[in-house]
Amino acid sequence: MPKIAYSEEEREQIRSALVNTGLKLMAKQGFQHTTVEQIYKAVGISRTFFYTFFPTKEDLILEVIYVQQPKILAFARTLMEDPSLSWREGVRQFLHACCYGERNGIAVLSIEEQQMIFRRLSEESSRVFRERQASLFGHILECFGIEASRERIQLFTNLSLAAMVIRRAIPQTLPFLVPEAADATVEIQINTIVACLEKMKEQPVNLK
Repeated sequence: MPKIAYSEEEREQIRSALVNTGLKLMAKQGFQHTTVEQIYKAVGISRTFFYTFFPTKEDLILEVIYVQQPKILAFARTLMEDPSLSWREGVRQFLHACCYGERNGIAVLSIEEQQMIFRRLSEESSRVFRERQASLFGHILECFGIEASRERIQLFTNLSLAAMVIRRAIPQTLPFLVPEAADATVEIQINTIVACLEKMKEQPVNLK
């Protein structure tokens, strides 16, 4: 007889397995190319049961992003606490790992994926997403020893996501950019961000 009732603890374990499996697949394949079927089959449940946890794929994607955030912050802290790394090298390695997320288990939204999710988010969900994103980038700045004002968080968010998105977008989404120069382009962007953050670190917010 199939099991038709699960305890709250069992449901939470299954939910966690879905999110963690989703994160692993989405980091490697991208959000768009990871299917619901791949996830629920890997966890060993049915499609119908999957949708009792997440009514849409977008709901799962948001949960994956939120679950990933503390892991990203912990990674930044590990780099900052590594005595073998200078401050600049620690920041550079962090940004490089994020730009090449598929190699490092970090899921990054492409341009198309951002558009898809944004269109389907309610106003409240969009507000929560932006708040949690700002909180993450603010905590990363603080981890880097930088005072995190609203303006600095906004700038760091845009600079970082721009580098990550452009790297993901070449050549499929941005076909007129030169793929052979993609890595060199990302490296220049990373070095520019590191230099910008270093200036922030040396300059208190109230002296801007």
